[in-house]
Amino acid sequence: MVYRLNRVLLLLSLPILIFTLSSTWHLDTSRALSQAQTAQSPQADGLSISEWSRLSRDMSEEGGYFRSDNFTSNETPYLQIVDKLKELGATGGAYLGVGPEQNFTYIAKVRPKIAVLFDIRRQAVIQHLMYKAIFYHSPTRAQFLSLLLSRPIPKEKIPAVEASPAELVAFFDQAVADEKSYTANLALIRKTIVEDFQYPLSAGDVDRLAYVYKTFKTEGLEIAFRIDSFGDPGRGGYFPALKDLILQTDLNGKLGNFLAVKDDYDFVRSLQRKNMVLMVVADFGGTKGLAAVADYLKKNSYTVTTFYTSNVEQYLFEGGTFEAFVNNVRKFPLNEKSLFIRSASGRFAHPARLPGHRSATLLQKMQVFLKDFDEGRYQSHYDLVTTNYIAPEK
Repeated sequence: MVYRLNRVLLLLSLPILIFTLSSTWHLDTSRALSQAQTAQSPQADGLSISEWSRLSRDMSEEGGYFRSDNFTSNETPYLQIVDKLKELGATGGAYLGVGPEQNFTYIAKVRPKIAVLFDIRRQAVIQHLMYKAIFYHSPTRAQFLSLLLSRPIPKEKIPAVEASPAELVAFFDQAVADEKSYTANLALIRKTIVEDFQYPLSAGDVDRLAYVYKTFKTEGLEIAFRIDSFGDPGRGGYFPALKDLILQTDLNGKLGNFLAVKDDYDFVRSLQRKNMVLMVVADFGGTKGLAAVADYLKKNSYTVTTFYTSNVEQYLFEGGTFEAFVNNVRKFPLNEKSLFIRSASGRFAHPARLPGHRSATLLQKMQVFLKDFDEGRYQSHYDLVTTNYIAPEK
């Protein structure tokens, strides 16, 4: 009789337990959900965490200097080439990219099998390790923003799983950063990187992680590109905030950020959980990082689908290392569909730049790029971005 009574009580308590697990958005519950999903759904088609960590570290070079803190992208027209990417068959294969969260949107659109994120700055790679940890603990977009911005979600105000980007932005615009949550979250992210991801952090890395994460906590959805760590972080009316990027639309007025659509977010998170997003400290004109990645892709039968370079080539011209970059590009496994995604910055009025934007986002076939270089067509960055480029079309 006692056994039956206990069994009845247990069955009656199950709905309460299930409701609590689905409705509690505190950090420990988020982590439990994430770990449970990982345990129940092993990613057999991905890399082991030890192999991911080894590759990311072994392919990396010593960190270099760049003058800005690219906490977020500063390219408002980044979605204008999405339809053209689809039209040109840019899907699958290997995605390569530089810089911050803009890569997640391109990954969501291209749906590659593997992605490699480069940056010359060690801090940028630490930021991507932070993102990987946040994806790991965040089954939903709202949880992702909550953990990224150190803004806990009250149980009675949980945004819907299918909430629109506008709803999410409005919610987190009003949410208040919490110092206690920030401290606990930072400790969790650091522990996740070191223990779960098996990626050792130096004392300098720990400082970089704290600097980046605290900036997201302090500035929230207003966080934006800034010139450098020690300069004035003011945007001067030129650089979009994170919330502007989330709400940005393509040429047809359609939202397209990776946080705009649940399926896009889920794909990026899945690729991260499969450990198929490598993070490599690399100089585009260097001798190690890009060459090591190219060798790995060849050995594992991946073809480059897209390579997002932003406007890095501008600095390669200025530094006299553009030819070295071209020679690195030659090493990658390419085909006739392989594409560059690049930004023509606001230093000049590019013919494809549209009103309201400081830059133009362009495509170019990578094999055409190599042919043009061999024919001597690129004597400057301006030559590069105005020769045989593919512009977005409405």
